[in-house]
Amino acid sequence: MTRRARVSDVDAICRALPEVELGTSWGDRPTYLVRQNPKPRGFVLARAPRNDAVDPETGEEYHDLLVIRTANADDKAALVEAEGPFFTIDHFRSYNAVLVQQSRLGEVDVDELREVLTDAWLAVAPKSLARRFLAGELES
Repeated sequence: MTRRARVSDVDAICRALPEVELGTSWGDRPTYLVRQNPKPRGFVLARAPRNDAVDPETGEEYHDLLVIRTANADDKAALVEAEGPFFTIDHFRSYNAVLVQQSRLGEVDVDELREVLTDAWLAVAPKSLARRFLAGELES
């Protein structure tokens, strides 16, 4: 088994994927984007605290959430239903993405985190870039 994931692994994994830049979306939210025309597409977003995502025990808004894209509803359901830190809220009911608290990333190992983030990248990357990556023509 590999070591437990750390918050710093998110940056390292995302930046190692082809054509990725750290930018912003939704105003000022740090977002990992895949460069493409006409504009980059995000696959991991640091979500601002909001009253629709709160700790069920304390009622406090989560301040360390990441939104991670999924390829489809089945992939989303698999992550949410598995025993682990990934979840969803009503706000994302019709959107293929999961949420995770950065403080809970250690509940998965770094290889699982790499798989989840790579799948998120594949969900938004241009098809030709994704094909080249999966064929091993590009380094991750």
